[in-house]
Amino acid sequence: MNEWIIVGIVAIAVIFGATKLPEIARNLGRSSNEFKRGLKEGSDDDAPSTKPAEPAKPADPPSTEA
Repeated sequence: MNEWIIVGIVAIAVIFGATKLPEIARNLGRSSNEFKRGLKEGSDDDAPSTKPAEPAKPADPPSTEA
């Protein structure tokens, strides 16, 4: 498994060149942070911002005194 990771890193370095690798890594980090921020904002939108209203109390019946 570790060999494949090394082979993959070398292949990426050959394809993109050593000068592009820092830029690619920086862009991946930024996109990862944006994704996490979007997930957090999405979960904040789903959560109720206020507690639910309490049920109304029944009104007292009118008095029948005459």
